[in-house]
Amino acid sequence: MDEIVNLVTHCDRVDWATLKARLADDDFDNGRTPAQLEQSFRASARVVFARHGEDVVGTARALSDGICNAYVVDMWTYSKFRRRGIGQRMLERLIAPLQGQHVYLFTDDQSEFYRACGFVPRGAGLERVVGNWLRNASRS
Repeated sequence: MDEIVNLVTHCDRVDWATLKARLADDDFDNGRTPAQLEQSFRASARVVFARHGEDVVGTARALSDGICNAYVVDMWTYSKFRRRGIGQRMLERLIAPLQGQHVYLFTDDQSEFYRACGFVPRGAGLERVVGNWLRNASRS
């Protein structure tokens, strides 16, 4: 198998239905439809996709006010491609243009990965869901 993975910073040529299925197969689906997934990425300040040929094998996006605050979300590497530096490369490509901004993220289970990428614990993350949160099979 050709192991070359390229990073792109645009949403061109993403097959959103295939990406949705791959996320679900890899237990990284939060219930968005393919159209909602596309809308989420297109509305972001920055996006990075890792591509193996035409296949998307990694995603990352940042929400930003463009001045001082940014938030990293949807950071994912397909399990078959993990531990090859792809996630770190995506994260660096994503945040490099966010100079001078406080870049925050939340993780349930990858603290060590983010620490290795230079992130440090800060404060307490809190959340509040307004209305109904998206559902998937593991959250029902």
